Amino acid sequence: MYPVSDLYKTAVQENARSFTWSGNITTATGKNYPFVNKDIVKGSGYITRQCSGTSEIELGSVYSAELGISLFSDVDRYSLEDAQIALDFHMALPDGNVEDIPMGIFYVAEANRKIRTLELKAYDGMLRFEKAYKKEQSSGYPYDFLNIMCNDCKVSLAQTQAEIEVLPNGTELLGVYPDNDIETWRDFLHYLSQALGCFAFINRDGKLQLVKYGESPVCSVNSTHRYSSSFSDFVTRYTAISSTNRRTNTAEYYALDPDDGLTMNLAVNPLLQFGLDETRTRILKNILNAISVINYVPFDSETIGDPALDPGDVLTFTGGQADATKIAAITSITVKVNGKCSLKCVGKNPRLSEAKSKNDKDISGLTNSVEATKMATYSYVNAMAYTLGADKVEIVNIEFATQEETDCEFKAAVLLQVTAASLKRAVTATGTGTTILPEDTKDADGNTKTENRELATTVTVPVSWEEDGQSVVTVTYVVDGHEVEEFHPMETWHSGDHILNLFYPLLDMQEKTLHTFEVWISVAPGSAVIQAQGIIASITGQGLGAQDRWNGRIEVSDEYLPIVFAGMQTLPLAAVLEMALLTPEPAGITESISKFAFTGMPLLEIADQLRIFAPIVHDVIDVSDKQKMRYSKVYVTDDTQFTLRQAYTISGGTERALNRGRMDSLTISTADFDTLTGITIEPFKTDPFIDGNMQPAKKLTGT
Repeated sequence: MYPVSDLYKTAVQENARSFTWSGNITTATGKNYPFVNKDIVKGSGYITRQCSGTSEIELGSVYSAELGISLFSDVDRYSLEDAQIALDFHMALPDGNVEDIPMGIFYVAEANRKIRTLELKAYDGMLRFEKAYKKEQSSGYPYDFLNIMCNDCKVSLAQTQAEIEVLPNGTELLGVYPDNDIETWRDFLHYLSQALGCFAFINRDGKLQLVKYGESPVCSVNSTHRYSSSFSDFVTRYTAISSTNRRTNTAEYYALDPDDGLTMNLAVNPLLQFGLDETRTRILKNILNAISVINYVPFDSETIGDPALDPGDVLTFTGGQADATKIAAITSITVKVNGKCSLKCVGKNPRLSEAKSKNDKDISGLTNSVEATKMATYSYVNAMAYTLGADKVEIVNIEFATQEETDCEFKAAVLLQVTAASLKRAVTATGTGTTILPEDTKDADGNTKTENRELATTVTVPVSWEEDGQSVVTVTYVVDGHEVEEFHPMETWHSGDHILNLFYPLLDMQEKTLHTFEVWISVAPGSAVIQAQGIIASITGQGLGAQDRWNGRIEVSDEYLPIVFAGMQTLPLAAVLEMALLTPEPAGITESISKFAFTGMPLLEIADQLRIFAPIVHDVIDVSDKQKMRYSKVYVTDDTQFTLRQAYTISGGTERALNRGRMDSLTISTADFDTLTGITIEPFKTDPFIDGNMQPAKKLTGT
């Protein structure tokens, strides 16, 4: 729901309301054509938005909003190609003010001229994602994918990285399965939204936004505001999901307990194919938890309308045949300009699903595999920037599987911004010349006379300057964990932008094996930067199949200096060797060997400690764990969730990191005071603060 004021919420619930509509058309050349309520043909304007189809709730939907309107206007219809329409709703409030509700930004798709009117049909920015997908983008985090597609399609992202990462699977590293049906960025957005347990739409500001299904009502619709309505006698809810695993060619089934609801079929999602079995299970269970909140009563209602409502908003209905204890989500909304509003929530009956066999949910998935003679390509594009220096940095990591023994080749193009270390130069310039100086002398008669004398002069001048140096870029290849020692490509460059082209043949690759190919790079002296999407790499060959694993492995390495055993003495051993032919006797052979005594040889102790930490990938803390927690009930409530008893605000502080909890540091200047006799921290009651003595937290009372 679009954020509105309390006065608006009051006004929209009244039986009578005062409102108007207005808008503006901006052509591709920047010319504006504003229009007001009287310019709109009665009964012609409508806006339709939806997040699901016509029969059941969908996950990962990418529907485009549609605007239709007829205007009394003489604007040339040919000038409206790619024109932008902004529509606004204006509600009169009880205090006499007017609150504006933007209804969205649309782009003209059709413009038909009639005798007196101009008929327009427009769609929002979702159609901009109908742009060819860049298949070289192979892996990345959800925010990185969203940022790349929005930049490529010229659409702003409404959410920050932190807001994306709190979504289900928002921090997972996702890989794109090479054999997929993704043709446009809109197709990719569908699969990405599905992996995040959301649906995607363009908000009223024209920005891309991902939204989860919720369970908290935003408003209630009573019977006096409904012209007609129908409600189902069942509640749509999901307790299981089914997703096809291309690696095992089966449809995997994940369910809650009890499993007595509907099953949402995710089909084949290219972003959910790579990874360890544990990773895939975790991702799919996160999606299951996201849709488990769906507990909606399907309905179809025609109401007075609230233009601030959006698809996905949860409503309650009161009066008439409605059950006020149930909730429903808007899956489709049509707002008519100066008219009614149609709301709809679709959904299937869980009781019908119980008649189906659970074996239907475990059917085999797709069985197509890569043919041995088919040319396959594994591509890689970096989703993050790299800063290079003297130490080696891994910039490419590609995993590929071989169906048979084959040869393939690696190619890459890397864009680098090199900053070479400057060189200091110094020389000494030396010059010689002749200087004429006057000199007084006396002749034979004793008279003084002045004569000019030539003297040789040498001048030395030191000169120093700095000039751009050169950086050496060194590349190291690692195949299946082993460094290629005999081949290290190198380039020597001055500062500036450069392109590094790489090629390496991979010969006699073993069949039915998962291989890895890594590229490490170093720059010295100086540094270099590789921006995001600055690396395009690929491995191409015949007989390549789908990889079974992705970067789910954890590789650990440790390096230490050689240990020198200084001062350890050794004793010489001498023995006499005799060769003889011995014939075994049935009685057997016995031989005794005396003990060797090594004296005077000191031994050094070698000690090492190895600690293994299990990283917490996903942890949930609720009030059921409160017996395990340490906290003060003076400040924290634990009835249904952990919350502070009172909200506190600090102004001017700087948040700092702690091992546990949060801390704000606030510095107060005392330069304008002779002495500091006391300080009060509201709303606490504190003891006097004198001579810089800080009171401990346990003495703060009055919460």
